[in-house]
Amino acid sequence: MREETVKSIHHATQSIEEEIGKVIIGKNDVIRKVLMSILANGHILLDDVPGVGKTSLAVALGKTLGLEYNRIQCTPDVLPSDIVGFSVFNKEKDAFTYMPGIINNTNLLLADEINRTSSRTQAALLEAMEERQVTVDGVVHFLPDPFIVIATENQVGAAGTQMLPHAQMDRFLVKLEVGYPDRESEIRIIQGRQTADPYTQIRKVVTEKAVKTMQSATLMVTIKEPLVAYITDLVEASRSIQSTELGISPRGAIAVSHMAKASALMNGRDFVKEEDIRDVFIDVCSHRIILTQKARAAGTTTKDVLEQILSSVKPPYSI
Repeated sequence: MREETVKSIHHATQSIEEEIGKVIIGKNDVIRKVLMSILANGHILLDDVPGVGKTSLAVALGKTLGLEYNRIQCTPDVLPSDIVGFSVFNKEKDAFTYMPGIINNTNLLLADEINRTSSRTQAALLEAMEERQVTVDGVVHFLPDPFIVIATENQVGAAGTQMLPHAQMDRFLVKLEVGYPDRESEIRIIQGRQTADPYTQIRKVVTEKAVKTMQSATLMVTIKEPLVAYITDLVEASRSIQSTELGISPRGAIAVSHMAKASALMNGRDFVKEEDIRDVFIDVCSHRIILTQKARAAGTTTKDVLEQILSSVKPPYSI
């Protein structure tokens, strides 16, 4: 990859971070992980308590990137056809006509509070998230490129919510928690919303074409064989450790490699280092493993298990 390309992408991502940082204050690491996911062309799940900025982060991202942005508020009355579209009979043509859903002509879809809609509606996103297409009445309709879902959910007030099935969780590239801001950041947040709307200060940094170029460049980042073997050792450890009932899937292993490439590119490199893998491993894999009942009863978390794996699996000595 040309050095100029790497520098250009590094500069662009820094500018995007700065713009989103006008709204999401003190959460640079989360912003970076979201941008890595965009570069890796992967879907994002924001899971946290209400009011910490999950939706604000998605909206700010939509304003900053030059992508077609749409939002659906996931409630119990949302139907699968609202998402993927439906067919209606056209008397003039004596045939059925396809009426597009919200995901058609959309590059960036915010599925807000995804766990508050029905399991049927959640499942309507499965094909779209995996294959970037929808099938209605046997006819395939391709989605725009790129097509990325940012879904938010929280577990507080869980009455009436539908947990995402593991197969759908596995389709999200990362699962991120925003978390509460520190004291200084919260002071800035309060002050910044007294006389102005911070969203009005956000400018568009890149175009859709530029986003696609950055995604193509991410795929071209070099990851040498010893590091591929390191990722393999990590995911295999997740399948054999006693705390897990279900380990990381091959899709998860590929996701780690793609996020590591995006991390390298955002750090101004066209090659992956061990630190890139370690930096993204927990965010990519925390929603992909299922703990045993015994581990859950003991208060063990998926993060605990993944940290244990990172500390026990030996990285390659030299690349």
